[in-house]
Amino acid sequence: MKTIQYTLADGIATITFDEPGSPVNTMCSQWQADLTEVTAHVVKDKEAIKGIILASNKTTFFAGADLKGTMRLQPSDAPSVFQGIEQTKKSFRTLETLGKPVVACINGAALGGGWEVALVGHHRIAIDDKKIQLGLPEITLGLIPGATGITKMTRLLGLMAAQPYILESKLFTPAEGHALGLIHALVAPGANAAAEMREKALAWIAATPTSQQPWDDKAYKMPGGTPSNPKIAGALVVAPAMLKKTSRGLYPAPEAALAAMVEGAMVDYDTATRIESRYLARLIVSPVAKNMINTFFFNMNAIKSGQSRPKDVPKFKPNKVGLLGAGMMGAGIAYAQASRGIATVLKDVALDKAENGKAYSQKITQARVDKGRMTVEAQAKLLACITPTESYDDLQDCDLVIEAVFEQRDLKAKVTQAAEPKLKAGGFFASNTSTLPISGLSTASAKPEKFIGIHFFSPVDKMKLVEIIRGKQTDDETVARAFDYVQALGKIPIVVNDSRGFYTSRTFGTFVMEGAAMLAEGIPAPVIENAGIQCGMPVGPLAVLDETALSLSVHVMEQTRADMAAEGKPYEVTPGQLLVERMVKELKRPGRAGGGGFYDYPVGQKKALWTGLKTTFERADVHYDMTDIKDRLLYRQAVETARCLSENVLTTVHDANIGSIFGIGFPAWTGGAMQFIYSVGVDAFIQRAGELAAKFGDGFALTDAVKSSIRQHQPVY
Repeated sequence: MKTIQYTLADGIATITFDEPGSPVNTMCSQWQADLTEVTAHVVKDKEAIKGIILASNKTTFFAGADLKGTMRLQPSDAPSVFQGIEQTKKSFRTLETLGKPVVACINGAALGGGWEVALVGHHRIAIDDKKIQLGLPEITLGLIPGATGITKMTRLLGLMAAQPYILESKLFTPAEGHALGLIHALVAPGANAAAEMREKALAWIAATPTSQQPWDDKAYKMPGGTPSNPKIAGALVVAPAMLKKTSRGLYPAPEAALAAMVEGAMVDYDTATRIESRYLARLIVSPVAKNMINTFFFNMNAIKSGQSRPKDVPKFKPNKVGLLGAGMMGAGIAYAQASRGIATVLKDVALDKAENGKAYSQKITQARVDKGRMTVEAQAKLLACITPTESYDDLQDCDLVIEAVFEQRDLKAKVTQAAEPKLKAGGFFASNTSTLPISGLSTASAKPEKFIGIHFFSPVDKMKLVEIIRGKQTDDETVARAFDYVQALGKIPIVVNDSRGFYTSRTFGTFVMEGAAMLAEGIPAPVIENAGIQCGMPVGPLAVLDETALSLSVHVMEQTRADMAAEGKPYEVTPGQLLVERMVKELKRPGRAGGGGFYDYPVGQKKALWTGLKTTFERADVHYDMTDIKDRLLYRQAVETARCLSENVLTTVHDANIGSIFGIGFPAWTGGAMQFIYSVGVDAFIQRAGELAAKFGDGFALTDAVKSSIRQHQPVY
């Protein structure tokens, strides 16, 4: 055996997981073979065994499935996958039903398959460390907990209580697991924790000469009742509809998990686990699972591990950060910083405006205090981190100053020049612009190599992504420090090179303007909005334009037109931009903040599409195809992403995928804009983009350079 060590001493069989050449233990093919072998050893030694201990030689207990192996699976592999899952469960079941007490000693994280390994134990002991996470996150990767996780968690907690931990992938600490009854004993963290766990395990084995799982007891009853219970049955009638409302039929995993939970609760344990295996075997070879594993595991880990961060730059820890502008964005950044204990100077032109910006943090934290999620002391500590001011002098010795003022070049230049001298020696300056090129803004700086773009998304307290923009003169140290600053806020950094609109704003603009272009063609607004939702975008393109303000889009367009004219370059206004300009200037519909745009917003009522859209834009003679409409919305963004990668605005596929999902709401089921291309298939995507270009314009056209870039960046597993 290569991944499992087996010892038998004094009647105690110890099974230790220790995958060579890997920082964690996984359910790789070798481990599956080793599990079968070690189970055979246990059966052979049954008479000599008093108890079994499951342990790990890694810093974590067990990480779960071999996801690289999963990425290589094809649909035709489903039958063999099913057999493999069943063999693993057979080994689990053999260990559980020997009659011997089995104890899992959980020394670190046990997630997904790792938690399912822990559930083999009749008794589970864990280190009481808040940093340790336990649970079943498979749904977030397009999979289900199919190695007994669904069946066991449902039988341990009940159909209703288990749902958050299965359908919502809710994780828990050892202490929380203890409160749920999933962890039976805790030991204090420290150098002796492993020895203490083993001591407790031996004591429990000595006190429990025979043991079994709860569901193997003839007196077992499922907590809360089975689906035949009227209360449970009533809740289950609406559950699929509620699930479909959130998944929109685009995410098969939660639907499969719910089905496995309910179907499994109506049959015996062994049949339930077989049902679970069938659902998992189908899902694990599906495109959606591969898309989500690629992005939410591999791409996210690439970002967390700093693959986009310049190397050989010492780690930066922000202590004092200044913010210029206490509007919605500045106030949001102030809260994000203060919640991480960073001293924050919030400056505006007048003290009352700066204080209003601080009041935003008061509002957010008060809601948490009122719900018992935050103590008054913690709230006071957070608010004490924010110093509102109208004076540049209070910015003295800041490690970083971020300007979050209006999108006007002159104003940004003015505040840059006033604040920059106050920076601590070696400090750097950032602009929170969403569209203006950083290289141009840096001309106002005395040190353009220490000038960078740090683009937050609104609302800052909810949006996880931050786009870091490297200007032409920005040095590696500044990029690395910006990356560290974003991670210090607990947010997700992507790094892009300078360009008008950078990556996210540029690509987001193609989505909303494609929607506006369809309206200009006479396609009914409800059709456009529903198509956006059906393909997985959070909301339709017209609703998004309203929220971000049509007037802002017109301002950006006018600014771009002026900039291009100054550079002596042509600027072609698109049909979508012309329609938005008409909405603002002729029809006086500037967006939600201005009283209404594509939608009306009656007080106390649900918003509704403006009836004037039908009479002003809709054409009865227009024939449209729903597939074309949905493809236009997705392909337009994917094409623009591929162009950004080809032009070196984006430098990695992982920044593209994570940026598209967390920055512009590209559907998670696709795995992001570039993974969407690779999932469709490069040749098929190029062909379809060509068809759309022929019918709907150059926005979908792919040059040879872009096609080559797509192929060059395709990941291999």
